[in-house]
Amino acid sequence: MHIAATAIVCSVLIHGEHGVVARLLTPDDGLQPGYVRGGRSRRLRPVLLPGNIVQADYRSRSDAQLAALTVELVESRAGLMGEPLAAAAVDWATALTAITLPEGQPFPELYVALDGLLSAIDAAPSARGWAAALARYELMMLAHMGFGLDLSACAVTDASDDLTYVSPKSGRAVSAAAGEGYRDRLLPLPGFLIGGGVAGDWADILAAFRLTGHFLARDVLTDRRAGVLAARGRLIDRIKRLS
Repeated sequence: MHIAATAIVCSVLIHGEHGVVARLLTPDDGLQPGYVRGGRSRRLRPVLLPGNIVQADYRSRSDAQLAALTVELVESRAGLMGEPLAAAAVDWATALTAITLPEGQPFPELYVALDGLLSAIDAAPSARGWAAALARYELMMLAHMGFGLDLSACAVTDASDDLTYVSPKSGRAVSAAAGEGYRDRLLPLPGFLIGGGVAGDWADILAAFRLTGHFLARDVLTDRRAGVLAARGRLIDRIKRLS
């Protein structure tokens, strides 16, 4: 097996005395693990930071064998490590990707979305510039894992206008009229998640995170994966302090 591709570093785990196993997201071959000899060295540690773009070269004798991986830095996002909020966002987005996606399956749309999200964080470390994009990325992740929300029409009336809530059970949208009297049982649906517009305010952004967080915790990040939600919780707490 040989793969040569530009890739996004998503996770790095210590392996042995000097090496690491890195999981990178590639455009055409999905999430790919590889063993980096000397990955803990002074030269390679800054290259293998989550969020960095690298030129990756995987080689193995068979698809079942963990590939040997060499990397060269293409774009560094190390500067964000000095920005606590931005660093937390990069850590969460890459950790979510690494722990959720099955290895070896192509997800080109997610690659483009993650690259765009990381570029937005890099361009404007303040959360106002990227928080809405992160919520949309979480929504995309749910859809690609088979747990997409149906936000096209009201679950009760089948109308496509005035969609204001989401059922926490079915994941379907509910209109304002149909949801009247059940507000405390429904999740708010920010309009920017439907129309792709700009989030109105922090309340909209936090509502979006509440929505995606509910379904991520229920359907995707379960059992051994649940531990990664702590990183998300720290990020949301930081955003709440801003609002």
